[in-house]
Amino acid sequence: QVQLVESGGGSVQAGGSLRLSCAVSGNTYGVRSMAWFRQAPGKEREGVAHIHKQSGNTYYVNSVKGRFTISQDNAKNTLYLQMNSLKPEDTAVYYCATSVIFAFAILSPQQYSSWGQGTQVTVSS
Repeated sequence: QVQLVESGGGSVQAGGSLRLSCAVSGNTYGVRSMAWFRQAPGKEREGVAHIHKQSGNTYYVNSVKGRFTISQDNAKNTLYLQMNSLKPEDTAVYYCATSVIFAFAILSPQQYSSWGQGTQVTVSS
């Protein structure tokens, strides 16, 4: 069982930055992919970025490419999401998740079996 705890959310003005952290613990053997998802009110949960745990290969959806950076610190068992140039449309609850499957450029929530509780990000115009 993998446990995930997000932190770092908050409220910022458009153009600002936030860094989300996800502390990963438990049995991480077999984890291949770690990802960030987000869910805005009234919308479906959508993938933002993922990283292959072993190689560090990353993928971003177009809406965040060039603004967000996913990274991992294996020594600290922590996943990060650096978010720059934030826009009001980035407002959502952000979740980290892990999967035993890594399918590059595929960010389907159904492939991820462990989830954090989420952290709120609010961007005002």
